Formats: sequence, C-alpha cells, structure tokens
Amino acid sequence: MNKELIINSTGSGVEIALLEDKKLVELHNEKADANFAVGDLYLGKVKKLIPGLNAAFVDVGFEKDAFLHYTDLSPFARSILKFTHLSVANKEENSFDFSTFHIEPEIVKTGKINEVLNGKPNILVQILKEPIAAKGPRLSCELSLPGRFVVVTPFNEIVAVSKKIHSSEERKRLQKIVEAIRPKNFGVIVRTAAEGKSTAELHQDLLDLVETWKSIQANLKNAEAPAKILSEQDKTTSILRDLLTEDFNKIIVNDKNIFNDTKSYIQRIAPDKSDIVTFYNNSSSIFDHFGITKQVKSSFGKTVNLPSGAYLIIEHTEALHVVDVNSGYKSVSNNQEENALETNLEAAEEIARQLRLRDIGGIIVIDFIDMKLPDNKRKLQEAMEEFMKYDRAKHAVLPISKFGLMQITRQRMRPEVNINTTEICPSCGGTGKVASTLLLEDEIEKRLHYLATHSHQNLTLLVHPIVYSHLTKGWFNSIAKQWKRKHKIKLTIAANNNYHLIEFHFFDTHEEEIKF
Repeated sequence: MNKELIINSTGSGVEIALLEDKKLVELHNEKADANFAVGDLYLGKVKKLIPGLNAAFVDVGFEKDAFLHYTDLSPFARSILKFTHLSVANKEENSFDFSTFHIEPEIVKTGKINEVLNGKPNILVQILKEPIAAKGPRLSCELSLPGRFVVVTPFNEIVAVSKKIHSSEERKRLQKIVEAIRPKNFGVIVRTAAEGKSTAELHQDLLDLVETWKSIQANLKNAEAPAKILSEQDKTTSILRDLLTEDFNKIIVNDKNIFNDTKSYIQRIAPDKSDIVTFYNNSSSIFDHFGITKQVKSSFGKTVNLPSGAYLIIEHTEALHVVDVNSGYKSVSNNQEENALETNLEAAEEIARQLRLRDIGGIIVIDFIDMKLPDNKRKLQEAMEEFMKYDRAKHAVLPISKFGLMQITRQRMRPEVNINTTEICPSCGGTGKVASTLLLEDEIEKRLHYLATHSHQNLTLLVHPIVYSHLTKGWFNSIAKQWKRKHKIKLTIAANNNYHLIEFHFFDTHEEEIKF
C-alpha cells in the first residue's frame, strides 16, 4: 500500500492529509492557537471533589475545569502526588535521581477519590481527551511518554509487548531486550514498530524518553499550577512517529520550516528514508494539486456516494452516529442476496474510511442492506474487521444483530472532523427563497428607465439564458422591443450562462458595468 503525507501550512495552522493509494483516509487540522492536545502534561490544581461521581475537577488553565475520574487516577496516584510535590519544591540545581525514588503502594481499584486527593493538592496530569464542545479536557494520571519503538510508563516495573506482534519468538526476544535495558522505576510498552529492531535502536529510543522525563522534572521545579509542563510533539511529528512504515513512501510539505523539521526527524528515526521528504514550491494550492480538496468536498456531508451508485447517509445524534446503507443502480447479478452482499462489502470499506477521515468516535450503528444467509453476514463482519485494521483508534466490531444492524465502538480522542461542503446559494443568499420572477421584469425596467433619463442611450443587458428567452420572444412585440420604443434607447440583450436565474447587469458603450 502506498502511503503519502501531504502537509499544508496556512496562516491559521497546519492541515495534514494522509493518502493511502491516492485515497484520502485521514485529515488532521492543527490550529496555530490550539492550547490543548492529547498527550500534553500539565501541573493541575484540584479544585473540586465530587464523591457522587467519584471524580474531581482540576484546573489546568482551560475555561472549564478538566475532568479526572477515579479510574483514570492510575494505581500509582500516590507516587505521582509525591513526585509532583518533591519536583516542585526541589531547591537543588539539578533534578533528583528518579531511579532512587521510592514508589508508594498502589491505590485500590474500588477506592474513593477523596481518599486519594484529600486536601485538593497539585498533581501532574496528562490530557486524555481534548476539550469537546462545552466540556473541558479529560485527564489521566496514567502517564505515558510515546517513542518510535517503545512507550515509557513511569512509576511501575511492567514490561509489555504489543499483541499485534504475532511471533512468540519475536515477543520473547523483545521482552528480554527491554528487561535488560529498562531503567529502574520505568515501565515499558513495546510498540508494533519495534518488530525486528536491534537492541541499539530500542536502547536509543528508551534513552530519548528518559531524557524527556528529566525535562519534565526540570519544568516542574518551582512551577505554579495551572501550568503546561510538557507539550506533546506537534501533530505532524506525532503522525510520523505513529505511522512511518516501510510502505510510507512520500511526504510533501509546502512550508520550509516544517520541511526542515520533518527532514531532520526522518533522518534521526529512519535515515534510509530521508529522501521521501520533498518541498512543494508552487503557486497553486498543495491540496488542490494533489486532489485533496476535491476528495474533501466529496467525502464530507450527510450523503456519501459510492462507485456502484449505492450511497451512505451519515447522521449524528447526541448519543451515537447512524449510518444507513442504500443500494445502487448497478447490479452484479440477478440474485438479490448476492447484490446485497456486494453492496454491503463496498459500503463497509467506505464506512471504515469515513470513521478515520471524520474521526468519528463513540457508538456507531450501521444499517446494512438486509441479507438472509448467515454466511454472508459473517463475511461482512470479517470484511469490516479487515478494513478497520488500519485504524489506529481502539475499536470493536460486533456481529450483525437479528435486526440487520452492526454496532461499532471507536475511541474518541478529539472533536469529530466536520467540514461543511455546501456553499451559499448565490440566488437566495442561503434563505431558500428568491424574489418572484414576475417582479424581475419590473426591476429591470425600473433600472432601465433610470439609465435612460441619465443620458445612457446605448446599453447592453446581460441576463440568464432563460430570462433572455423570456425578454426576446416574439419577433415584432417582444418585451425588449417594447422597452426600446418606450424609453427611446438602443438596447442589446445577451445571455450569460454563468449568471444565476435572477442575476442581471447593465453595460455601457465602453463595455463597462454600470453600478447602481
């Protein structure tokens, strides 16, 4: 599979498009003034404890206090509180040695939040979900620092290997390597990208993350809540970190600074692939040049058309998203069951793409075309799982119910991407109403009379082709001829296909438009 990353830098931020085999599958928008991003670390101040919800509201600098539930506290919450206090109050020039830090006992899973956060202390937290609508950010104390091959989780001694690495021998090899190089008080999760990597590569990635943790300690020193302690890498870099694989063969950037940063990042993590980064230096829009703008226009909106003539209706409610699959005009055979299966398989592929493209999260209910055979329902579920395997968000696909509905849950990390693909009608200005065509004739003549009385004796009137036909019909007694006789002027009427129905303009003998 060909993977291309197109990065468009604008005055308001950075737009990032991920293409797979030239098809747009992910669209990210990083605003220049964005304050909160998933993965950012903050020194937060506990403002309010809500025993009924077993949660707390924490001030991290957002207009609405962030939400921290007990289940997101981390088993090592007491260790984090202790570490936060020691780091903020540290008077030494250098940060204390984290390997000598004493880990406190784990909190119980069924405990109460006021037992842990009693006294409303300052605490180091990580953004779990960005602010959505009127809600503040959602927080977690289960801190994690992602790298290219491993993820570091401070305050524990756990080593885990990605389940997506299927070889048991490779899993044992990676486990053994990480156990040998892991620093004290750091847990490590080995990512899928680590498969086949050497000890040196894993060790370097781990050392980089340990240095990041040291910078967190340094930033906490004398900090006053609320304060940002560490920013997650910008979205461009984080996407590269998560997505860069052997089939990632082109990165095109239209900004020199981002180009240089991306180039240096690629040279550091994958020197053999540094030549895939190219700078786009052209006056035309980079998204227009690579056909992304057109794909965005055709992919967003309530209705999504499929090549077979089938189409999807995607609707959003407060609780869930609903997708309705409707059959097309092309048939693969005379067999209704076979046609339904083919259409459903085509729709499943597009739905998997739409979930990634719009970053739809929560509960998604899909109403596929009814099929009677259990084997076909099983094929559809297997196909959906296959199409969803490229999705980085956590998700689960349930079997088709007896009502013919498929349910999918997908992790929601940030607000859904919602792009308005419609444009305001030039005729009605978005109101849905236009002036009566019966009045159009009067309006034109009113302006014609004004021009005739102000020394304009030779005029050209441009109108929509339908209006042109109406004004000029009749050889001897057309409306145009009546106007000429009545106002004693020379009048030429012409049609313009680009005009909307009730649009018209007058021009003088110098072919200059007359403004009113």
